[in-house]
Amino acid sequence: MSAQNIGSREPGAEAGDLPDGRMSQRRLGAVSERSRVLRVAVAQTNLVVGDLSGNVAKMKSSLEAARRLGADVVAFPELAVTGYPPEDLVLRPRFVSDNLRALRDLASAVHGCVALVGYVDRSERGLHNAVAVCADGEVKTTVYKRHLPNYAVFDEARYFVPGDGPPRVFAVAGVPCAVTVCEDAWVREGPVAAAARAGAACVFNLNASPYHRGKVDEREQMLAERVEESGAAIVYANLVGGQDELVFDGASMVYDRTGAVVGRAPQFREDLLVVDLDVGPSTGAVPVEFSFDVPAREKPSVGARFADRLHPLEEVYEALVLGTRDYVEKNGFGAVVVGVSGGIDSSLVATLAVDAMGPDRVHTVAMPSRYSSAHSLEDAAALARSLAVDHRVIPIEPAHRAFEEMLPKAFADARDSTAAENVQSRIRGVILMTLSNAYGWLVLTTGNKSEMAVGYATLYGDMAGGFAVIKDVPKTLVYELARWRNEKAGRYLIPRRVFEKPPSAELRPGQLDTDSLPPYEKLDPVLECYVERDMSVADLVEAGFDPDLVRRVARMVDRNEYKRRQAPPGPRVTTKAFGKDRRLPITNHYVG
Repeated sequence: MSAQNIGSREPGAEAGDLPDGRMSQRRLGAVSERSRVLRVAVAQTNLVVGDLSGNVAKMKSSLEAARRLGADVVAFPELAVTGYPPEDLVLRPRFVSDNLRALRDLASAVHGCVALVGYVDRSERGLHNAVAVCADGEVKTTVYKRHLPNYAVFDEARYFVPGDGPPRVFAVAGVPCAVTVCEDAWVREGPVAAAARAGAACVFNLNASPYHRGKVDEREQMLAERVEESGAAIVYANLVGGQDELVFDGASMVYDRTGAVVGRAPQFREDLLVVDLDVGPSTGAVPVEFSFDVPAREKPSVGARFADRLHPLEEVYEALVLGTRDYVEKNGFGAVVVGVSGGIDSSLVATLAVDAMGPDRVHTVAMPSRYSSAHSLEDAAALARSLAVDHRVIPIEPAHRAFEEMLPKAFADARDSTAAENVQSRIRGVILMTLSNAYGWLVLTTGNKSEMAVGYATLYGDMAGGFAVIKDVPKTLVYELARWRNEKAGRYLIPRRVFEKPPSAELRPGQLDTDSLPPYEKLDPVLECYVERDMSVADLVEAGFDPDLVRRVARMVDRNEYKRRQAPPGPRVTTKAFGKDRRLPITNHYVG
């Protein structure tokens, strides 16, 4: 049975107004009363994919808190029951049935207000990304998402069929309302405008909108456009939390009918945003599916709620912290371990880990070889003292010598020193994974996006681990984030010398990154254009980049796709990350 039909009456049935704020079914009724201020609540919630009972329990808690604050309508994020994105879980019939049972459980707890709950529904047409409109202990109607994103990190057309038909308008406290889902709001003259034409004075938009740099600005511009074209108030409810590569930043917002932001929730943390929303005077009778009359009660003052926007660097930093914390905790790891070299990348990852987990749950390991400089060991130890974490030193020289004795001919016949150099990195990978196995620590890898792009990383070496914290952070941004974190601390949390020395893997005497790569200040702009903006070699040359540099970088990016396929997941903070975002064939002869 579809949740849309749970507890519903026959179409067209009418009933009189019921006491105690219960729902009256007026399929073809009309709202003609003067409109009023609607108290809306956005439950900006951190949910877990597949944890149906846990998600429902968390939503019940938010529902009760919103009810105590006198909310007329409570909006939860998109697909809140299942968590987002549920991916191929929705292809399991048992999972969909269990999610419908979980929805009924939640709906039974909805009294004295209306709750808008995202879940997966099924109909004769297929599966739907759906929102249940709940009141009086049951599901009163269901709205289906109409526009299914199938780009970037989204695959919704793989799982769902779109909704159709006229907008469904219902009334709460005399205010005609409608519901849209995420992508529906990004369409000009789309479902939001259609709902307003059908008479909705307030349109709720339920979201699971993942973060990338600049995303909040894009949302604010989009929502302002929807208000302008529709004339309706908009309540934008967004998910918060980390889910594998994705980070959801929250930043839920409420816009009144003039386009003014009258409430904003914080970024990267859970919140219950409650706002008194003036939807303006009634414009006349509006046909509605049903009407909910809010019981008369004294409502506590909620005041204005405007969370400050974060500094652009703090925004990225907090995304990395939240993505790391949720990956670790939602997957049941008690602690993490980071191999620290005294360089900028591992220093930033260790600092992020401490901010995410606390110092008691972070362990650092220095693994010096014969080529490691004294200052690298000193800087790694200084970082550990600064962060107040457990730190140990495990030299790799005995294992390195053993490999040289085992494989002397392989090293002697190698075309260059790469084979011998990579053995050192792989020894370190074995050490970290052994500590992980022994103590249950999750290994955090330390490679940045610039290195991942051009393959400046060792398979089964520095790429070995469970979560790649800065996998989507270009090297130049690594330095910016590290400097910002020191400024916030008001001291050299990351030691000064880490910023001053040139980047080096220290796998041979005098080695520098620039021996193998262009300087990062030249490399990163090319990578941004080639990877994130999908510009071709010809496009980049026409844009004024050095032709030899562009061709060199493009070759390195293309031939290292096989490495990136074997890298652990990491939080997405740019407009196009390696992994779910960018899917190119490994076997590929196209050069453009």
